[in-house]
Order: sequence, then structure tokens, then C-alpha cells
Amino acid sequence: MKQIPTKEQILDWIKENPGKTNKRDVGRAFGIKGADRIELKRMLKELTADGLLAKKRRTYIDSDELPPVSVLMVLPPDANGDLTAKPLEWKGEGDAPRILIMPQKGDPALGANDQILARLSPSTDEDFKYEARLIRRIGSGPQRLLGIYRVGSEGGRLMPVDKKSDRESIVPAGETGGAKDGELVEAEQLGKQRHAGLAKVRIVEVLGDPMAPKSISLIAIHQHGIPDHFPDDVVIEAEAAKPVALGKRSDLRDLPLFTIDPSDARDHDDAICALPDEDSKNEGGHIVWVAIADVAHYVRPGSQLDKEARKRGNSSYFPDRVVPMLPDALSGDLCSLHEGVDRACLALRIVLNSAGKRLGHEFHRGLMRSPASLSYEQAQAAADGTFDDATKLLAGPIADLFAAYASATKARNERQPLNLDLPERKIILSDEGQVTSVAFRDRFDAHKLVEEFMVMANVCAAETLEQKQRPFLYRVHEEPSPEKLEALRETADSVGLQLAKGQVLKTMHLNKLLNAAAGTEDAEVINMTVLRSMTQAYYGTQNMGHFGLNLRRYAHFTSPIRRYADLIVHRALIQAHGWDDDGILPEDVDQMQETGEWISQTERRSMLAERDTTDRYLAAFLSERVGNEFSGRVSGIARFGLFVKLDESGADGMIPLSSLGREYWVYNDEMKSLTGERSGRVISVGMPATVRLAEATPLTGGLLLELLEVGGKSMPKSDSGKRSRIKHKGRKIVKGRRRKK
Repeated sequence: MKQIPTKEQILDWIKENPGKTNKRDVGRAFGIKGADRIELKRMLKELTADGLLAKKRRTYIDSDELPPVSVLMVLPPDANGDLTAKPLEWKGEGDAPRILIMPQKGDPALGANDQILARLSPSTDEDFKYEARLIRRIGSGPQRLLGIYRVGSEGGRLMPVDKKSDRESIVPAGETGGAKDGELVEAEQLGKQRHAGLAKVRIVEVLGDPMAPKSISLIAIHQHGIPDHFPDDVVIEAEAAKPVALGKRSDLRDLPLFTIDPSDARDHDDAICALPDEDSKNEGGHIVWVAIADVAHYVRPGSQLDKEARKRGNSSYFPDRVVPMLPDALSGDLCSLHEGVDRACLALRIVLNSAGKRLGHEFHRGLMRSPASLSYEQAQAAADGTFDDATKLLAGPIADLFAAYASATKARNERQPLNLDLPERKIILSDEGQVTSVAFRDRFDAHKLVEEFMVMANVCAAETLEQKQRPFLYRVHEEPSPEKLEALRETADSVGLQLAKGQVLKTMHLNKLLNAAAGTEDAEVINMTVLRSMTQAYYGTQNMGHFGLNLRRYAHFTSPIRRYADLIVHRALIQAHGWDDDGILPEDVDQMQETGEWISQTERRSMLAERDTTDRYLAAFLSERVGNEFSGRVSGIARFGLFVKLDESGADGMIPLSSLGREYWVYNDEMKSLTGERSGRVISVGMPATVRLAEATPLTGGLLLELLEVGGKSMPKSDSGKRSRIKHKGRKIVKGRRRKK
């Protein structure tokens, strides 16, 4: 019989054999049999009671070690952009060990608070104890909620700020986090959500007064998890950057490369100019130059700046602030093509003929000096013959640029990209953050000119990288799905228009539909429906073309200050031309597909946050006009109600079906319409409507409307409130009921 091991020997063996941790394995290792097993069991119990071992079902582990397969909770990306996790079963002394998640090809995208089952191994990175490889995702951690805290008798309530949610939560006493009544807070769910009753939450962060000036965008920033503070090491790295000397760069400072941007723009990442081509073989042609800020020179692969930029993916723009991808020392200074100062750039020289066809192009890494920073209004006024102090010195270059654009327009019209006409809203704020007006942005030829040459530059970047066989990220926009096209056809039919059927859909077919609707009362609804039929554009390593622009290949190159995708393309061009050692690295290539998926997500995140902020500002603007009547158009129909877009502000409001009188309404999912069972009245998308604003809630951005007139006919007054769905002849019917007093 072997001697019973000491406790120290047992602990040492378990550390050396983490994969064999049950009582039978320990007994077999020390040759313990028969009655001695009772003594071994006692020793294991004592080690567990002393906290030196942790029992997990029938296995034992060192309490200061984690088992090779563990349940982890994913944490938000750290300052380096790495995804980390914490163990959910830590029993040891001190802080839980840091765990670095090592994503593998094919793994699903993980987000903060996800719970995963992972295989652990010792980390080679001194900042982490373990590396984790995903086995499977097993659930989500505590859900984060944003809301208004209201004090109650014991604790309080959390009132949601998301207009899609009307469900309150209970904040137990002791879980209020020091919040005061009416403050904006962030909370996390306690325990599992019950099917019945209100969820319980704990307040984890107090954000302050929700109605304070410029707090509206802060709600969206927190709600969508957009990073809005730069870590100290990132700021220090940015502020240590210095201006670039000419060196081996092409000297482009004699070119009249000027910027054209919105009047309130803080950064200028692109400049353009055009010169008549002096080659006698290209009569009427132009040499167009497009210069883009050389962000890659400052944001090197693997640097803290690079990791933070990738984490953010893009800048986010709100009426009252910008959450930039790069610190202001770069985005607002060294990487911005300000007038009168030398700036590093990647420049593209394009040769156009008189018909706007590209005859050739070439890239340069250069140094430029902009003679002026113009607004769209200034550039357009100069093109129309009205000059100011800035533009009178550029009269010739501006005329040349617009002449080159006139040629490029010929090629564009022949290509026929999708020609949507959707006005863009502009919210004007006072210095105190209050909405003073809502207007639609003017759209000049100067806007179209910049867009056209930026598109041309993006195409040239994709073509060059393909020719040089370098990996990069495409901007992909796939064609609409058959289901969405059929819905578009039905909408067109409902207003007496047609969309070609039975052939391969091209943008020219959609443009024909848009042109037929132009100038009619149905123009906006057709434009909106065409837009909604489009797929979501994304970044990817496989070229699937760009349907909307009707281009075979496309890559984003022109905005590296605000889009990480453009920075990837810049690095690929630098590496392809052998300009310097700051091009794309092999490790960047290895994770390029993952990077494309990630920045596609951050782009959608920013779009949602920007849209939510606009909705809240519009609700705040209209909150003082509750009871007023507005004209608009039916912009959407669902089972629970319909939406009307107001002509004056472009705001969307909801009309519950319960307010449409004592009528049975048949909802047609395919046609997106409602038909009155008794009256036979039809309400469909695009109909003109008159509504009364019944409610405006700035905190959620929700607008509640009352339908007074639709399609030129008045609606009966309703005393209905609650709704119930009933089956009627196989169709979905919604019936209004009397509101209980």
C-alpha cells in the first residue's frame, strides 16, 4: 500500500495536471485504493474548506488557477482594441486573472457581456495570464439599459429612453448608485428576466440631467456604446506628431489644390483641382488632381492610435458634436488640409478626355499647400460669377474644375448610377443647445462635383490595387433581393407607375422609375421606397461590385480621417508602391476580413445613433407645437399602425390603429396597405395626409399623431383606444375598442 500523500503533494499534482481533476484521477495518481479513499476524500474536503481548492461538480481545481475549459464573460475592447474576458467562477485570492480572447476564423462576433465557453491556455503576452479560444457562445450577460431614474418608496423605477420600449424596470433599494430623481442613468439587469412582472436593475453610472444643453446626443452615444473619450496614451501619441518635410515626396505645392466642404467643417481631408490638358492628342481634356490627407504617415500599424481608430471604426456626427475616429491633434490639425500650410497627402493624377472618360491615372505620395478652404456655397457662387476675397484669386482654377466636372458628368450619365433625390435635413442649434430651426440642406453642383471626383478616386484606388495584386477592403453594395424588388413594384403600381420585370435589374431601370415620379406628388415616396429596397453596403475582401454606383469595383480611399476602411486602402497603396515602411503589414492582411466585418458594424452603429439623435432633436423642436396641424405623407404601414412623414421638418410620427375610428382594418402585408372592412377605404404608402400632433417626447424621440385626413378625405373621430386582433375570413383584422373610463 502506498503512503497517503500530503496536502502539498496533492496541490502540486493538481497544478501540473489541470486536465485530470476529479477524485478518481487523484487517487489513481497516488495509487490510493480501498479504505484509503476515505482519507483522500477527507483531505480534499479540507483543502476545499480552506479555499485552496475549488470544487466544480466532481472535479477539483487549484483555487488560484482556472480549469482548461471555463465560462467567461466578454468585456468591452480595451485601449489596445483587444477583446478580453473575465472568469465567472473565480475562487482565488486577489483579482481575477486577465484573459485575452484569441478570435479564430469563423468565430461569431462577440460583444461586451456575452457569456462564452472557452478553452484556456497560458498566455505568451505578459499582460495576460491566459489566452482563450471560443468553444461556443452560451448567452448574454447583464443587459445594459439607458433610462431616467425616478425615486420610489423603496428604491425607484427606471423609465426607458428608447422609443421602441415602454417597459419600466424596478430599481431596488441599495441599487440606485446614488442617482437623483430625474437623472439620466445607465443600468444593468439583475438576474434573469421573468416572463411576468417588471425586471429588476442596478444603476451602474449616473450621466446627469437629460435635458441639459447638448445632452441629447450623449444619450445616443451611451445607448449605442460609441467610445467618446480617448485614452491618455492615444492622446499623448497624437500630440507628439510633427509636420512632414518634403523628403522623397512629390512636391505638389504649386498645384491649386483647394478644399470644398460644409461651412462648419472642422477637418478637411480632401482637396481637388483641374488643369486643361496641354497634350494636343487630348483636346478639350483635363488633368484632375485629387489629394487626400496622408493619415497613414501618422497612424502606424500596431500603434495605440491605430488600435483606437480600429476600435471606433469611423467618426460619428451629431448636430451638436462630432465623436472623431482620431484625436483633434490629428483630425483637426496635422491631418487636415488647412489653407496656407504644408500638409502630407496621397495624391491621384487623373487624365480625362472631353467626354469625361478616364484615359489613365497614377498615385503620388506628396506634400501640398492649399491656397483656400472654400464652402460649398462659396464654390457655387464663384462658378455662377459671384466672387469674394477668397474665390476671386481662384477664378481660373474654379472655372477649370467646373469645366472638368461638366465632362465627367457626360460619362456619369452614360454609366447611370442610381439617381436618388432625397433631401437632407439640417438641425440648427443655438449656443445653448436648443433647436432654433429645421431646414433641408441646399444641394448645389459644387456638392455633386466633389462627390463625382471622390467616386472617381475611389475607383482608381480599387483598380490600382487589383492590378498590383494587393489585398484591400472593397466597398460592396449588392443588388436588391427579389422580395424587396417585388415590394417596390407593388408600391410603384399603387401610384400608377411601373418597374421593369422579367429582366436583370440595372440602375437604369430604377432611374427610369425615379424620373417618371419626379415632379409629382409621389416623388418622395418612390425615392424612399427605392432606398429601402437597397441592401446595406459593407466592407469586405471579396469584390461583389457596387450596385448603386453601377461600378464593377470600388474602395473607400478619400476619407481616412473619419473612416478606418480608407486608412487600410492608403496602407495598401503605400505598400504596393514601395513608398515607405508604414504600409500594410502581414498581420493586418490576416485579419482584414474580420476588420471589414467589424467596421461595417461600427458604421451601422453610428448611423443608428445619428438617426436616434435627429429624432430626439426633432421631437424637442416640435414639443412646443403639440395640438398643431401638419401636412405630410404616409411613409410606412405596419400591423400596429401607420407612419406619416411631416413635410415641414421631415420628422416621422406614428398613428396607432386604435385611433382610426370604429372600423375593422385589413392589413395587407404585401401591399403595405390598410383597407376598412366596412367603408372600403384604403390607406397606402405615399398618400398625402393631414395630422394633428398629439404628443412629442424628446427623451425618446417619439411623435404620436392623430390622422385627420388622408388621400383628400377626412377621417371620422375616434373614441377607440385599445386594440384586439381577431381572425376574419383568413385575414388579419385589427379592431378598435372603446377606452375604459
